[in-house]
Amino acid sequence: MKLSEFDYELPEELIAQFPAQKRDYSKLLVLDKSSGERQHKHFYDIVDFFDENDVLVLNNTRVIPARLFAKKTTGANIEIFLLKEVKSQHWEVLLRPAKRVKVGDVLVISEDLSVELIEKYEDGKSLVKLLYQGNIFEILDKVGKIPLPPYIERKMTDDDFAKLDYERYQTVYAKNKGSVAAPTAGLHFTEEILEKLKNKGVQVCYVTLNVGLGTFKPVNAENIEDHKMDNEAFEVSEETAKIISEGMSAGKRIVAVGTTSTRTLETVFQKYGEIKAVKDSSEMFIYPGYEFKVVDALITNFHLPKSTLIMLVSALAGKENIFAAYKNAIENKYRFYSYGDCMFIK
Repeated sequence: MKLSEFDYELPEELIAQFPAQKRDYSKLLVLDKSSGERQHKHFYDIVDFFDENDVLVLNNTRVIPARLFAKKTTGANIEIFLLKEVKSQHWEVLLRPAKRVKVGDVLVISEDLSVELIEKYEDGKSLVKLLYQGNIFEILDKVGKIPLPPYIERKMTDDDFAKLDYERYQTVYAKNKGSVAAPTAGLHFTEEILEKLKNKGVQVCYVTLNVGLGTFKPVNAENIEDHKMDNEAFEVSEETAKIISEGMSAGKRIVAVGTTSTRTLETVFQKYGEIKAVKDSSEMFIYPGYEFKVVDALITNFHLPKSTLIMLVSALAGKENIFAAYKNAIENKYRFYSYGDCMFIK
């Protein structure tokens, strides 16, 4: 299967630079994966498409303020992008410009936080030690910036923008800290919508998958089967495993919110033959031809051309259905990517 098969043209003005005024006022394209039929709604209508025969699975990871700005003793400015914690105080990071930093250099971010470069890797990443006293996440909340995707091209000098992103590039149910990108399909949910769904008898449960930089990693292999996914850690609790397992046995519809929740559930089933409580990691790459074992329906944003994410939704709904829906969304001026509108593939 060729990479070029997953390309499409998107007018630049449809790349959302800001979130919708209200979370649930984003547009919602409802796609029937069996018939290809489409409906145009708003996200606050999502409740109408659920009942007591549904299980809703959300990713409750929390985005950390992973962008740090430091100065060398020479006065040079260095950006440090935290990727993931490897062990206590040691993090995998991206440094920009990396060539200005040598092993052993200490970069000062604030009076509470400094970073020592321990090792440089061949893939462009580095290992650093964070030097601090107290709780690192509390310190990051003070000195870090929310790591927006590269296609959001605003100047981040305005404090109002920083405050907006701190609140809105985060789901209302975000709990477990560790992601450097938001599970964006969940950004449309409000506490009121979750309550309405529960009142209709929908079982709501959570997994945690810490979204890494791999979510933006381009596919460079022309044969998509040659692409390798980055490793991302996840956790499924006893309570969630029980709800999903019993729901599957009862023939309930399992609805995942986002590609991260989808990959978590499909990875667990692939590895263990059932949904069970587990801490593990996923390198699962889902593309057309894959047969879903757990997920029946999906709430998801509109994804980049040639991305692993558009391949995943094409596997679930069929490539023709997805590309027809994307064409229809462009015609109707839907907003694309992280802060954009969304789809419900049912």
